[in-house]
Amino acid sequence: MAAYVVFIREGEIVDAEAMQKYKDGNRSGAPSTDMKVHTLYGAMECIEGEDADGIVILEFPDKAAAREWYYSDAYQASAKFRMQAAPYRGFIIEGM
Repeated sequence: MAAYVVFIREGEIVDAEAMQKYKDGNRSGAPSTDMKVHTLYGAMECIEGEDADGIVILEFPDKAAAREWYYSDAYQASAKFRMQAAPYRGFIIEGM
């Protein structure tokens, strides 16, 4: 069953240099062949609750593949810069 990684940016970027390092780190490695990008900070309309500054939704074949990508040394090496750059929440959600 498909699983989704969802990142919600909950505030402005406070460290542009760290965000650039995060982006550069993601571009330097080979992308996960199991990952499908559904949205990457696309236009949003908040219909309930607090608005978000940005949302990313990635699809993987299953929860194990999502966890393998997220906890990989390659992603964790750049993720620290994302967390330094802006406030985020992240989730792995199983599909139906």
